[in-house]
Amino acid sequence: MDRVIISGAAQGIGHALAIGYAKQGYEVMALDIVDAFFGEKNIHFFKVDLLQEEQIKDCFAQIKEQFGPVAILINNGAISKFNKSINKITIAEFDKVIATNLRGAFICAKYFVEINEGAGYGRIINIASTRYQQNEAGWDAYGASKGGIVSLTNSLCVSLSNTKITVNAISPGWIETQNYDDLRPEDHYQHPSGRVGKPQDILRACLFLSDKENDFINGANLLVDGGMTKKMIYCE
Repeated sequence: MDRVIISGAAQGIGHALAIGYAKQGYEVMALDIVDAFFGEKNIHFFKVDLLQEEQIKDCFAQIKEQFGPVAILINNGAISKFNKSINKITIAEFDKVIATNLRGAFICAKYFVEINEGAGYGRIINIASTRYQQNEAGWDAYGASKGGIVSLTNSLCVSLSNTKITVNAISPGWIETQNYDDLRPEDHYQHPSGRVGKPQDILRACLFLSDKENDFINGANLLVDGGMTKKMIYCE
């Protein structure tokens, strides 16, 4: 049974990924700073703060000791709550977003490389965002962190070329994780694909990149956004 570590697994996309991988037969190590329930026997929860290097290091060492080598890391953990104007966001808030979303992903990747040894192959999948290149006012910290994730993906692809680990990113667009049935028709129709995204769209992309046979896809950033980043929008 292949093993996967998923950060930010307590809710939203991460929660759907954990359950989806478990249903595909993977042994899932679900990491988050808040407690979570999954209802799948092959999901193991670890409480971890991505701001704390020692917590991450100890968690990964515990996983290796208890379960053995891990083949896949999905860096999904992130915060996005400080969407404020540059005049209102504090430097401490900006730093927290970068430290959680970008630094946290790097630390997880660093210790994943150590516990991947013996797995036979390796996959690092970084969850970025279409906000790395298209954004709204006030999302500077989040957009910068996700731009860093894309760049980190590019760099790690090259840095780990002497291993069996591939490194790719997925940039979700609008993925509705709560009240999908309450969305308006115009929410859906503005997408070239005709609908707003669902967590399962990201799950299928992750499973594709996780496949052992897909080792020639490396350093890619897969946009899963229903085509929105290809749409030219002007005020009418």
